[in-house]
Amino acid sequence: MVINKTLFLTYFYLFIYILLSSGVILYNKWVLSPKYFNFPLPITLTMIHMGFSGAVAFLLVRVFKVVTPVKMTFEIYATCVVPISAFFASSLWFGNTAYLHISVAFIQMLKALMPVATFIMAVLCGTDKARCDVFLNMLLVSVGVVVSSYGEIHFNIIGTVYQVTGIFAEALRLVLTQVLLQKKGLTLNPITSLYYIAPCSFVFLFVPWYLLEKPVMEVSQIQFNFWIFFSNAICALALNFSIFLVIGRTGAVTIRVAGVLKDWILIALSTVIFPESTITGLNIIGYAIALCGVVMYNYIKVKDVRTSQSPADSLPDRITMDWKFEKKSSDLYTPDNISDNEGSSGGNVSTSERDIDEEAPLITSSSRLSHIGRTQLTNHPTGK
Repeated sequence: MVINKTLFLTYFYLFIYILLSSGVILYNKWVLSPKYFNFPLPITLTMIHMGFSGAVAFLLVRVFKVVTPVKMTFEIYATCVVPISAFFASSLWFGNTAYLHISVAFIQMLKALMPVATFIMAVLCGTDKARCDVFLNMLLVSVGVVVSSYGEIHFNIIGTVYQVTGIFAEALRLVLTQVLLQKKGLTLNPITSLYYIAPCSFVFLFVPWYLLEKPVMEVSQIQFNFWIFFSNAICALALNFSIFLVIGRTGAVTIRVAGVLKDWILIALSTVIFPESTITGLNIIGYAIALCGVVMYNYIKVKDVRTSQSPADSLPDRITMDWKFEKKSSDLYTPDNISDNEGSSGGNVSTSERDIDEEAPLITSSSRLSHIGRTQLTNHPTGK
């Protein structure tokens, strides 16, 4: 009976994750698209998400005292949090801007480039070594994305550049997280990540907003519906926390399968909800090729982790080590070295920066299961 209940909760959390991850992406597209809600201000939308997430985190940390803030010095904040927040804000900005130019289905196909971008950035920053087997997988993914792009009927170079730039910005953020935070020994759980990074990202977004979108808002009649934006921000925040529920219940392989399933569901749903999103046979072939490369890449990474851990490792430790290689609403795949594994101030949470979604996270970004501090539980309670 206990097993049945456990399995039910596991699949229920997976269902919630897939539902929220897909919902956030489709919701963002609907809000931003000129053909629907017509709020073509992606920086403003991202700032709303950052402001809301930061406010919720502040209440949880300072008012309700759900978690204890870490000992953050000015040096650590300036040298670690600030640059990470800058690239996080950039990835969200570019990813959301892509919604204005290209379809959700094509964006999902481009997101297959995430492991390629992360691998390249990791090698350039010296946190990973170039390997022939991984390089061949990355080449296969790239070929698949090129084929898919060639088959895109409504191909838009501006939207494609925005999306790819957002992917590389997110990849660099993941690498910097390991290089900077891990070396400083800084531990951030999901709430403290939002508490420190969301406000800083909001500040970084203010400059491009003031230069690019504020003048537009002054001369255009932009509709603003409080409940639309409030519910949108709630969905993004809920996705952020649903990821951690799933991590506490499942292993790496299960999440990867769920991620692939979510991508296909999202592509199919987007063509129904947004009729202009036409999918061609070449799109499907190219995306299938790219997914083959991603699956092979995930297999290599999981295999590397399991061979590197000792037989005496406890089950929670194994789950944690597997999750070092996990994918970002939508969405992100990162190499084994793009994560840090430390205990939280409470001693029961380890931080692992990766791009699950794509969305992400905090996921306002199109690219992100992104999102801000996707952490994994080291000593998680069985009821999590």
